[in-house]
Amino acid sequence: MSSEITLQRLQNLIKAYDVRGIVPTDLDENICYLIGQAFVVALKLRKADGGCGQVVISHDMRPSGPALVKSFAKGVTEQGVDVLHMGLASTDGLYFATGFLNIAGAMFTASHNPAEYNGIKLAKAGAAPVGQDSGLREITQLVLNGISKYSGPVGTESSKDLNSEYVKYLHSLVDLKAARKLKVVIDAGNGMGGFSVPKVFENSNFEVVPMYFELDGTFPNHEANPIEPANLVDLQKRVLAEKADLGIAFDGDADRAFFIDEKGQSISPSAITALIAKRELKREPGSTIIHNLITSRSVAEVVKENGGTARKTRVGHSFIKQVMKDTNAIFGGEHSGHFYFRDFWFADSGMLAALHVLAALGETKDGTTFSSLIKEFDRYVASGEINTRVKDVSVTSKKVKEHFAGSKDVQIEELDGLTFAGDTWWVNVRPSNTEPLLRLNAEAKEHATMEKVRDEVLAIIRKDAQ
Repeated sequence: MSSEITLQRLQNLIKAYDVRGIVPTDLDENICYLIGQAFVVALKLRKADGGCGQVVISHDMRPSGPALVKSFAKGVTEQGVDVLHMGLASTDGLYFATGFLNIAGAMFTASHNPAEYNGIKLAKAGAAPVGQDSGLREITQLVLNGISKYSGPVGTESSKDLNSEYVKYLHSLVDLKAARKLKVVIDAGNGMGGFSVPKVFENSNFEVVPMYFELDGTFPNHEANPIEPANLVDLQKRVLAEKADLGIAFDGDADRAFFIDEKGQSISPSAITALIAKRELKREPGSTIIHNLITSRSVAEVVKENGGTARKTRVGHSFIKQVMKDTNAIFGGEHSGHFYFRDFWFADSGMLAALHVLAALGETKDGTTFSSLIKEFDRYVASGEINTRVKDVSVTSKKVKEHFAGSKDVQIEELDGLTFAGDTWWVNVRPSNTEPLLRLNAEAKEHATMEKVRDEVLAIIRKDAQ
């Protein structure tokens, strides 16, 4: 293990939206201690500086979590701020705590990453995200350059179980009383869904068939990353074997949810976004719905058909949360399975999305299937995200732009990377935040059109592949 703290090491560790790396090579107890101190200083969390004076900390099931939490908490308290330990929680459980208590928070998780990873998702009071432009850049500089010793009184440490309040709040947002009995298979992937689901679904009208609910940060069954089709295979088989109404898969920290219909088919997160948008617009007509530019066109169509205003954003939770706040949007969704709710402090919650989907199906008449319910919201054919490592991201992007530049019927947009759109199709090419990768997403009304556009652009990109 290298204990040397260099700018390169911190840049590899402190990403665009969170802290994440291999333990202990990238992330160790000393760095967590320093980040804890820097968090207080950068965000002015002491009451004397106008801050909330308290940080709530939780962690997922990864074995490295408790030791890293202990060091981070030491850094926070030595800078004069109190620590409230929440213990085990999902990431949306931590977001709930920051909103419910109106204090800053830190969630120790590496989400869907393999077992050797851990990380920290930092939040201001009310679940406001901490990204590069809202604290992480300054935290990096403080850790690198040194943090002055605080001469005031040391903060205290205490513990509080917020699980009952979390469950009660979720049920206040989605009424399940009218839902008919459904059989649902839930794959927690040995992650925090196995902790939250039994509490949230206790006394519900749903028969839950649990899969991999045992908390195990070594992920003995499959990676807790349901965006990868291979990690959904077990759930798909079980849904068919159980003759279940649907299946739900959570990622490691349970802030994302993916859905399987009764036929064992994976449902696009865009279709789920459109379904929840329709529900929220019925509750509050005329509201704004946020979606990132890679979600299906069906989202904006459904929003418009139901009297709402669709607003497109860049990819990434910090962008979506900010635009949601600026527009007071009621709901937002991403292609990656993140779903954001105004009434949940504009934060993302896989569990709240799951409750909405179950309520939507549960409110239909007996015999209505999930596949028939979702058909209204699934109107296009998507390529999925295709990543290519290239020699020079900007040079390759320019070549793709030149390819479309002379086409009169193609619109070019530069909101996040490059999006090229025709009447019945679009393709987006955007760079990774952390690697020399170009990410391609394409969609069209017809499968053949999607394949043609996808392959056309991929051919250009792959000529410059490393």
